[in-house]
Amino acid sequence: MSEGSKAVSRVAIAGLGAIGTSVAKAIDAGIDGVVLSAVSSQSIGKHRDWLSQLKSAPATLPIEQLADVADIVIECAPSGLVRSIVAPVVSRGKTAIVLSAGALLENDDLIELARKHGGQIVVPTGALIGLDAVTAAAVGTIHSARMVSRKPPRGFAGAPYVVENKIDLEAVTAPQKIFEGNARAAAKGFPANINVSVALSLAGIGADRTMVEIWADPTVTRNVHRIEVDSDSARFSMMIENIPSENPKTGRITALSVIAALRKLHAPLRVGT
Repeated sequence: MSEGSKAVSRVAIAGLGAIGTSVAKAIDAGIDGVVLSAVSSQSIGKHRDWLSQLKSAPATLPIEQLADVADIVIECAPSGLVRSIVAPVVSRGKTAIVLSAGALLENDDLIELARKHGGQIVVPTGALIGLDAVTAAAVGTIHSARMVSRKPPRGFAGAPYVVENKIDLEAVTAPQKIFEGNARAAAKGFPANINVSVALSLAGIGADRTMVEIWADPTVTRNVHRIEVDSDSARFSMMIENIPSENPKTGRITALSVIAALRKLHAPLRVGT
């Protein structure tokens, strides 16, 4: 690369819900060293109006083809699509930013696929807090990690655990604990809600040892997560109250976390582990 030239990362987005749309518009508005090369959506037609108004309209492609035109693919899709999005990316030695972290527990061979081909899977901080501290503590020994999540009851609508256990969310008039178990079980029962617990487990002591409580709480208007970690280097607890996005299952800060990660790619100063 010649002196004075700048590296440019081509980014594609799989899924144009609240998060994918926000990230796409932010890239188009301008992130140093980043261009939006392509997008994919199961219902691309309803997005054509705003996509056509972008300064540089991206290609619209099937998810399997995104890796052909991008260096980084951001997964903002339903968890069932994670494998079909991530596998083509990492097998080409490229980077996949995965928001549906829970799906990685059922597709952990994707990590080995990335290792084999020189690719990388990035799980952004998302709606959680303190992952830098957890990853640092994990260099030593973490004795325990626990997360308690509270959301308005409607934020759990349709979750497999809620459906299977016939939990009537409309009848919840006071804070009610609806789940307690490890992060692996939480991810299976609440795939659209508890990616934060999986991110915590991946940063720390794993999905089987990271414990989770989930509360349907009509007294809160924000998605509240509290984590408690005890290690040989520090004991810490942190809480975050996230304002929900247009999708009540997801906080607004999740999209901002992805945008912040993209800004770090070519920033002259990078803060955080």
